[in-house]
Amino acid sequence: MSERSVEKGGSPAGRLSVFKTYKLYVGGKFPRSESGRVYEVTDSKGNWLANAPLSSRKDARDAVVAARKAFGGWSGATAYNRGQILYRVAEMLEGRREQFVREVGEAEGLSKSKAGAVVDAAIDRWVWYAGWTDKIGQIVGGANPVAGPFFNLSTPEPTGVVTVVAPQDSSFLGLVSVIAPVIATGNTVVVIASEKSPLPALSLGEVLATSDLPGGVVNILSGKAGEMGPHLASHQDVNAIDLAGADAALAKELEIAAADNLKRVLRPQPVDDWNADPGTARMTAFLETKTVWHPTGSLGAGGSSY
Repeated sequence: MSERSVEKGGSPAGRLSVFKTYKLYVGGKFPRSESGRVYEVTDSKGNWLANAPLSSRKDARDAVVAARKAFGGWSGATAYNRGQILYRVAEMLEGRREQFVREVGEAEGLSKSKAGAVVDAAIDRWVWYAGWTDKIGQIVGGANPVAGPFFNLSTPEPTGVVTVVAPQDSSFLGLVSVIAPVIATGNTVVVIASEKSPLPALSLGEVLATSDLPGGVVNILSGKAGEMGPHLASHQDVNAIDLAGADAALAKELEIAAADNLKRVLRPQPVDDWNADPGTARMTAFLETKTVWHPTGSLGAGGSSY
């Protein structure tokens, strides 16, 4: 018998639990908040779960810098490659399913079976958007008929850096449903996670870091949307903002701030069931259309010459 007594099952008696340290996910790394602040996160019954970083304006600025740095490489990658990476995210989530079932259940007050259904739906959503990466261009782009000897082609291009205020009540499926369409089309994103239930979002950062996703494509902040939101909405290097998780007052404030540099704004869209077919609206919301004219040559009685 060793000096340390052993409980039934082989675990050392009196062993201290190793609590998980939650950190931000910015630029592919896991920094603590620049401010050093944290706030308590509790479950649906008010029991303490963890201390989450309380992000500052400096953290938000760092996230935008990381997102802008990553934009060129991510938007320039082939759609097929982006699809492979999104599918890899689903693979990695499948391997950590039990962890997310526990975290989602605690965050949203769900039974294990219901939390499992939510996590499975989130994994399936990553797969669904992975399949859209090389198809959305065929849906929203095309050749336009014009009067004259020209090809007129419209193709979609990503808007740029997008800020997303994540849904407050759907801490994981809702989160995935607003992140995945943004990056599937080549944008990069700064996410303000659910304030009351940020832990599944912060754990998602650990999955993204091991899923071949380049650092900076997704940046996850936890804390108060009311503190970070106005700064991100007025940030000159943010191109668009999704107000999915903002209440009416905050949404109005952020929409006004976003007008300063003519950001695209996706107003809050009421969602009764995040399990429903999401359609293509969130992908097309952050796409720009580029139209190219190209001469075909002279048109004569013998037909076109190119």
